[in-house]
Formats: sequence, structure tokens, C-alpha cells
Amino acid sequence: MDELNVILTGVGGQGILLASQVLGVTAVKEGFNVRVSEIHGMAQRGGAVISHVRIGKKVYAPTVLEGKANVILGFEPLETLRNIKYASEETLALISKEIIVPTGFSTQPVEYPNFEKIIEKIRQFTEKIIIIDALNLAKKAGNAITRNMVMLGALAATGILPLKTETLKETIQELVRPAYVEMNLKAFELGYAAISK
Repeated sequence: MDELNVILTGVGGQGILLASQVLGVTAVKEGFNVRVSEIHGMAQRGGAVISHVRIGKKVYAPTVLEGKANVILGFEPLETLRNIKYASEETLALISKEIIVPTGFSTQPVEYPNFEKIIEKIRQFTEKIIIIDALNLAKKAGNAITRNMVMLGALAATGILPLKTETLKETIQELVRPAYVEMNLKAFELGYAAISK
């Protein structure tokens, strides 16, 4: 693969920006060109967050074109569906089951769609779907806030990344505050194990 295009999508507070930073720094360590682009409007209030990570030998533009994502790492199901325009039938959609009702829903009488219906819609774009209970695994690691590392571990286990798992772990140790390193590495391992079974 000449390049790998990853879309990370969810809502503020799920650790998406740290996850994209881990991918970016790891790729640089391993000699790739990397471009990371983030869009986070009302992120701190639970609003939508999307990050583009492009890894390759000759990657120059910071954003992924529609239909060109190799992976959509969906931290929240509805946000994954909202960004499905980046998918093709070759795209792997790795989706957390955790539902977080976006802030816009609270001011309007709109019903959050059924999880199965969301997955059904995503399936119209790609059959390559993996669902993971990232929140539950993060709690097993010691804190719900580590679900971003669960998602990274799961992504590493798919084998799609051109990055070494050990380098990813080294980067996590460098970027996470020392007091939380062990917990984050455990979350990574739990995500990895959940997919590699």
C-alpha cells in the first residue's frame, strides 16, 4: 500500500486527537510522510470531532478525499455514519458501540437512531465492519477515558497499519502523562486482544 488514509470520528472528550497524534508520531518514527488534519468545532462540549491521518511515502495533502479512506475509526456510531462519505467498498469501518447523543439533539425533539439501523446504513457503503465495545474494555483497563487506546489497539490488531505495534506502544508512553501510561497500555492491549481473537 503506497498510502494509508485514516478517518477518526466521534465527539469531544473521546480522545480522538490524542489517538491521531499517536498514529502520526509513530508513522514519523518509522520514516513515513505524515499529514494530520483536525476539525473540532464544539469538541469540548460533546460536539463532532473528525481527524484525518494520512501515512505514506509520498503523502502531501492533509485531508482525505471522499471515498478514499482505507479506515474509518468510528468512536461513536452516528458520527461514523455522518462521515461515511469517506468510505468505499474497500474501507474498513472499525466502530465503537458506545452511543453519545450529540449536543444538537438535546435542544430538538429528535430521536437518536437505533444502533442496528446505523450499522445497516454503513453496510450500504462497506461490508468490512468490525464492532467493538471500546467503553467496556476501557473500564476494564481502569478508566473509561482510555477508550481511544482500546480503539488504537483494535486498529493495530487488524494488520492494516504499516506501523509496528511496539512503536505504537512506545509513542503512547511518550505522549501520555506518566501516571496514566500503564492504564493506557492495558487499554491498548485489551483492544488488540479483542480483535486478534
